[in-house]
Amino acid sequence: MGKSETSTVPESRAQDGQVWDSMKITAFVLGTGLLTFAAFRNTLTWHLQSFWGASGDFWQALWGKLYDYYGGNELALYCLGTMVIPGLTFWLFNAVLMVMDLTGKPYFLTRYRIQLGKNDPVDPGKLKEAVKVVLFNMVFLSLPMVLLMYPFMKWRGNPCGTELPTFHWVLLELTVFVLVEEILFYYSHRLFHHPSLYKHIHKQHHEWTAPVGVVSVYAHPVEHIFANMLPSMAGPMLLGSHVATIMLWLCLVLVSTTISHCGYHLPFLPSPEFHDFHHLKFNQCYGVLGVFDRLHGTDLIFKQTKAYERHLLLLNLTPLSQSIPDAPKKID
Repeated sequence: MGKSETSTVPESRAQDGQVWDSMKITAFVLGTGLLTFAAFRNTLTWHLQSFWGASGDFWQALWGKLYDYYGGNELALYCLGTMVIPGLTFWLFNAVLMVMDLTGKPYFLTRYRIQLGKNDPVDPGKLKEAVKVVLFNMVFLSLPMVLLMYPFMKWRGNPCGTELPTFHWVLLELTVFVLVEEILFYYSHRLFHHPSLYKHIHKQHHEWTAPVGVVSVYAHPVEHIFANMLPSMAGPMLLGSHVATIMLWLCLVLVSTTISHCGYHLPFLPSPEFHDFHHLKFNQCYGVLGVFDRLHGTDLIFKQTKAYERHLLLLNLTPLSQSIPDAPKKID
């Protein structure tokens, strides 16, 4: 056997080992999630039902009042749940972040900035242009897509029915939504990083190497349709979900992507280090959960950085830039 042949065997075995390790980790994560769901669902249900009333009477009564208020106009209820409430959630959250970005205050929050010295404060003109693009995407792309989704959802089932889905079913649907989004977002996002597409489409989103919250929906129209909207719409369309579940899901999606782009690693909120690093380096960390990045090795550089060490839930008030500082720069 020649030298070149012997050198490729260990490399091949190493690659196979990485894929196998990734598959085992994925199976472990999914299996643990399902076991946890099965083990604690009755306890969770009992606590929620005790708080809100037996069998979810609180939410059912609230939905009934809302249904009567709109006179059973299902299209109005559908638009309220899929656009109005998620949209208000997005803009209220981002309004707070934009005040922080523009003023650098309050300091007790802005000191959690990830990329120190960047957007401190943010350029008002640049932020204004980003807001214009986001408003365009939401009004002229998201709204029509959601409206086109309505007749499909009516064909699939009864999205605005008078009876809400059970707590167990909502949890199961959300689990499916997360998995579907992870698959579709990873591959569509990575596709838009192909050189022939990146310079014409995805480059717009990456104008912000140090992102801010509202930039989560700052994208070329083609990217917004195929990488932002479709991955989050596919799950509800697949399951024919109730508008209440869709509303909860879209609010979670918009809050989650805002946190991922906000530029601050705030206490008790999910870590944004993973996606912030993507904006900094471009060719790492394409997914949401990181499962497919692990499988395809697109997080290897990230794992060698301080950002990876900081990629955790902050459970105290000390900024991670202080508790896990960057290595001192070498002086030549």
